[in-house]
Amino acid sequence: MKKKYTIAVIIGIFTAIITLIFLYHYYKTASQTSVNAIHPLSNRDPKVGLSPDERFGELFDSVQLSSTFTDAQKFLDYIPLTTTDSILDAFKEAKKNPDFSLQSFINQWFITPPPVKNVYESTPNDFLEDHIIGLYKTLSRPADTANLSSLLPLAKPYIVQSGQAKELYYWDSYFTMLGLQAAHRAEDMENMVENFAHLINTEGFIPSGNRTYYMTRSQPPFFACMVQLLAEEKGKDIIKKYLPEMEKEYAYWMDGAEKDVPKSTVCKKHVVYMDGNTLNRYWDKSDKPRPENYKQDRETAKLSNKPAAETYKDIRGSAESGWEWSSRWLLDKGNYASVHTSDIVPIDLNTLLYNLEMTISKGKILEKKYTEASDFEKKASRRREALMRYCWSESKGMFFDFDFSKYRQTDVVSAAMAYPLFFKMITKRESDRLAAAIDQNLVRPGGIVTTTNKSGQDWDAPNGFAPIQWITIKGLRNYGHDAAANDIKQRWLNLTIKVYKSTGKLLEKYNVEDMTIENGGGNYAFQDGFGWTNGVLLKLLTEK
Repeated sequence: MKKKYTIAVIIGIFTAIITLIFLYHYYKTASQTSVNAIHPLSNRDPKVGLSPDERFGELFDSVQLSSTFTDAQKFLDYIPLTTTDSILDAFKEAKKNPDFSLQSFINQWFITPPPVKNVYESTPNDFLEDHIIGLYKTLSRPADTANLSSLLPLAKPYIVQSGQAKELYYWDSYFTMLGLQAAHRAEDMENMVENFAHLINTEGFIPSGNRTYYMTRSQPPFFACMVQLLAEEKGKDIIKKYLPEMEKEYAYWMDGAEKDVPKSTVCKKHVVYMDGNTLNRYWDKSDKPRPENYKQDRETAKLSNKPAAETYKDIRGSAESGWEWSSRWLLDKGNYASVHTSDIVPIDLNTLLYNLEMTISKGKILEKKYTEASDFEKKASRRREALMRYCWSESKGMFFDFDFSKYRQTDVVSAAMAYPLFFKMITKRESDRLAAAIDQNLVRPGGIVTTTNKSGQDWDAPNGFAPIQWITIKGLRNYGHDAAANDIKQRWLNLTIKVYKSTGKLLEKYNVEDMTIENGGGNYAFQDGFGWTNGVLLKLLTEK
């Protein structure tokens, strides 16, 4: 009996060991599958994960410098019919033919992505809230199916920014989520956060959009804000759930940071050291023209008085900011070739990273890791003190970006000054002065203007965008400036409702200085809805 019992124990132990070995290999494989899921076709075509300019080389250069496409991004989204090397071999042979046609070659070896079926028909007679909610069906995209294109597949459904978009953009999505929250679409909100968490886990950061040609840069880090918004719907444990991803995103922005902070001015990727203080800048690791703006970037570099590689990095840095075309990044306000983004410590980026540090600290408290929580709170406190030192103007009562190459504040008055209000980083006295400065400098008939400069750039006067309206309104409310906030809200609503009643459309941006102009222009066609405008408007229209 004892012998049988011993054999049973041995069999049980052996079975347990086998089970543990199986589980180890299963989860290891699952983890590796997750890491590689971003490029699921890499075994079929090892170049599928490259940006199109690196992937197609001379073919890409020929297409983008020709007049084959009026929209530089169009070719980037084409789907190859076979592997990269097969297409390049065919191109090498085909161009020897004296009758070679680039357009015919593209038609032979690529297919266009299927067009988005937009069945939504708007009418100015619809209630605006119903219009926006109705748009979500048009703007919804299913989980991605992998193909050989530039798309980085996402596992969850998502809401895009505009009717013909086929990819998800980073910072736009926070403002889109405001509308989803107002529409009680918590599942859609969670799917959005899950997709961004997936990108962080597979790539170490959130690219500007889920395309291979955005893989060298991010956008303003709103992921912690998204998590906080979702936590309002699902409870504070959401912060703990996504804490690993927030820490990974923080590591991306702080990559290159040194344990012993230098006393001199030193730059390490996104990190800027000054006088023993640590702040951040917008930065892109590539020094080549952007694939989605290839020809124009090359032309800009020719007009610059510095090496082309430096100009490309500065252009890319401005793209990472979200305020891509703005005098904030220019030495000469009317000349985009004077872009010098890598010299600038921006107000908004550093307030967003302050929020990320504070949110990680809260997550650590939920995990009962109090020492780590204290460490992140101290990082946030030091960042706030440094921002006040370099970007706050006591004489003018407002914030300015800081040009560390010249060791002085820039002279661009911009709506980025509202970010410290939004994240509650300043005193009541400072908020009073800042509220007065916003009213004096930025308030226009249709809301808040981006900057006071009329440079001809998208993110300058006379234009206003939904994100800066929300940041300013919420920021003012945080300090009890409700009357000022509600005044801006009403101006913005008056403008957007007026344009909607006239056109049945919601726009990417608006002319906030001239209420008679219906179309704010910009990079997107006159179409039904725009993600951040939809989101901010629905939030404002439904709030009590």
